[in-house]
Amino acid sequence: MHLDWQFKPYKELNLNEFHDIIALRLKAFVVEQNCTYLDLDGKDKKCYHLLLRDGKGDVIATARIIPPGLVYDEAAIGRVVLNNEFRGTGIGIELMERCIKFAHEEFGLSPIRISAQKHLESFYNKTGFVSTGKEYLEDDIPHVEMLLTPQ
Repeated sequence: MHLDWQFKPYKELNLNEFHDIIALRLKAFVVEQNCTYLDLDGKDKKCYHLLLRDGKGDVIATARIIPPGLVYDEAAIGRVVLNNEFRGTGIGIELMERCIKFAHEEFGLSPIRISAQKHLESFYNKTGFVSTGKEYLEDDIPHVEMLLTPQ
């Protein structure tokens, strides 16, 4: 299957791309998880966005790469989502690896922090993230703060 990976700052996203990003995030985080929360938190405008399109041009995955100082002292990766039809295929691992590489190229070889849903902790461990020990509820979903420290 042909996959098209693309990173863009918010200002370079067109309306259709931003619509498709938000639609996928709402499908996964609001509908699938039955969780009402404010996805549009004002941070998207200051972030880079990964768009992953399938061979038909449909956005099947997205993530946002957050500059240092916006959420944490370190760069961060958030709003990571993969269309449920493609989960378990290895695309999620590749997505995280590409986000990590992009963040290091853009912000330097420094730590990256994430706020991960607790049930996905082992998934993020596979890409080098480790728990900081800080666990909390976010929108009634257990989360864990994780950190990737470059070798």
